[in-house]
Amino acid sequence: MAAAGSQTTIVPSDAELLQAQADLWRHSLYYLTSMALKCAVELHIPTAIHNLGGAASVADLVTSLSLPETKLPFLRRLMRMLVTAGIFRSDNNEEVETYLLNPLSWLLVEGVEAEDHTYQKYFVLGTVSRHYVEAAMSLADWFKKDLPVPVPSPFEELHGVPLLHEDTPKLDEELDKIVNEGVAAHDNLAIGTIIRECGDVFQGLQSLTDCCGGDGTTARAVVKAFPGIKCTVLDLPKVTEKAPADDDAVVSYVAGDVFNFVPPAQAVMLKLVLHLWNDEDCVKILEQCRKAIPSREEGGKVIIIEVVVDHSMEPIMYEAQLLMDMLFMVNCRGRQRGENDWRDIVMKAGFSDYKIVKKIGTRGIIEVYP
Repeated sequence: MAAAGSQTTIVPSDAELLQAQADLWRHSLYYLTSMALKCAVELHIPTAIHNLGGAASVADLVTSLSLPETKLPFLRRLMRMLVTAGIFRSDNNEEVETYLLNPLSWLLVEGVEAEDHTYQKYFVLGTVSRHYVEAAMSLADWFKKDLPVPVPSPFEELHGVPLLHEDTPKLDEELDKIVNEGVAAHDNLAIGTIIRECGDVFQGLQSLTDCCGGDGTTARAVVKAFPGIKCTVLDLPKVTEKAPADDDAVVSYVAGDVFNFVPPAQAVMLKLVLHLWNDEDCVKILEQCRKAIPSREEGGKVIIIEVVVDHSMEPIMYEAQLLMDMLFMVNCRGRQRGENDWRDIVMKAGFSDYKIVKKIGTRGIIEVYP
């Protein structure tokens, strides 16, 4: 008889063991899906399918991409994997199997002129880069080290410089370029959806400061939808000096540091900014935002657009949120947060109330009131 308080080991059935083995294969080999996606991006397969009229056989792709004919059977195996992973779709109704774009691979088509299309090549190439992968591979060693607070990320500990920092080019200039391009593409995706779904957030505003607003893509989209808003983009000097010329002056640019000063406006927007920082730094940023806005009675508010982690979401969406959280844990000092985390941060920054206006995909639109 087992001792009191001990647990009896449950031996899995044969069927459970076989299922467990298959699951172990999947989890151990998921990196091959990422590498297959990287291969498709580097070969420009989505663009080739688009240029071939939206559907292509393996033979079509071999010809279009100028690949050796000996690679045809290998390309077929690659495409089978990518279809199964949901990156492309296939049509088996004809004698020859054809491959088609879906919404995911549509984002990887180069040269598309469409309002809601944001080319995501560099997001993919950044996340599967050697430096990212090496940082992830060092995770166990990082956990064992007693590191000083604030704890550096595995990326910073391994490579000696932070990611998305002025020192990152010293590590690898090409990586820095890819990462910045990837972040911009990631941040600019779905701006139109946010404006259409949450237009009330901007309705009636007279002025808006977009903190860390990059090249002004979001600000210009807001002004286009709401011409009465005076928009200011705040970002680091190295960003604002490359800002596009604005002949109509619908957006103005201010060089500065969000930790020290935020240009006054009726509302301040932080879109995919705070996830880069730890909680203490987020409070400091929000304190500067609070100084920049008028009272709630005068329409003052901060608009936060960020992931709101929620385990009740559809499983794929929730998994995507957790994977993004792991990405940030490995590569920078930030994280993805749930509603309770956001509540704690905004209250510590001196705000009186907040409201999650709407959840769009993995993200939430949060209004924070002084």
